[in-house]
Amino acid sequence: MSEKVVTYEIENEIAVVTVDNPPMNALTMELRAQLTSTMDELEEKKDQFKVVILTAKGKAFIAGADIKSFPELTPEKARIRMKTGKRLYEKFERFDRPVLCAINGYCLGGGLEVAMACDLRIASSTAQLGQPEVNLGIIPGGGGTQRLPRLVGAGIAKELIYTGKFITAERAAQIGLVNKVVEPDKLMDEAKEMAALIASKPVMAVRAAKESINTGMNMSLTEALEVESYHWSYLCGTKDMKEGVSAFIEKRKPVFTGQ
Repeated sequence: MSEKVVTYEIENEIAVVTVDNPPMNALTMELRAQLTSTMDELEEKKDQFKVVILTAKGKAFIAGADIKSFPELTPEKARIRMKTGKRLYEKFERFDRPVLCAINGYCLGGGLEVAMACDLRIASSTAQLGQPEVNLGIIPGGGGTQRLPRLVGAGIAKELIYTGKFITAERAAQIGLVNKVVEPDKLMDEAKEMAALIASKPVMAVRAAKESINTGMNMSLTEALEVESYHWSYLCGTKDMKEGVSAFIEKRKPVFTGQ
């Protein structure tokens, strides 16, 4: 049996997924498989929580792929590898609940691609981020050339990918790659605080917002506005919408039930 390198716990409507694959939490095939199976398992338990936090132990979040396995790669093997990796990234991106990434250290290559597939990113002030694949004679293969420019713009994405340089958490916040930077000892507190705030909102509205944003990003503005309109109209028929409106009018705190 493979060693367990991914664990999770559910508490206060938040599922915390933790990577522990020392020394640098390399994105090995085993880690990919365990992350995927963990998210599959959480999908079946989604009624027990409203937000997921993905984080890691040690001095790295995920410090890239397992480079020692690269010499044996051929174009055919690489394509197979990317297919399995694609499922992992899409698992976070399309997960039924918001996924918040708490970046505790080095977040490089495939690690940054995992983080970008999440909905929100909070980074420790000591974190370093980058897409250094060019230094190995390759390019990002897990969505880096596509998700990065969508987050920070094509110009900055090209700079980071062409040069392979690392950037600080502060710089990542400046360009919109991460949402917030905090001191290392405050990282999980901040992540849980943000997750709790999201969890306090009506789950159907948050889910609809995620679907509307993610789907619309790959459409023309006209098509995307239709998607938004569909979700907005549907939510107007929910009990949570009626409760939210009533609570606002009555100047009281709403009690959402997910209906």
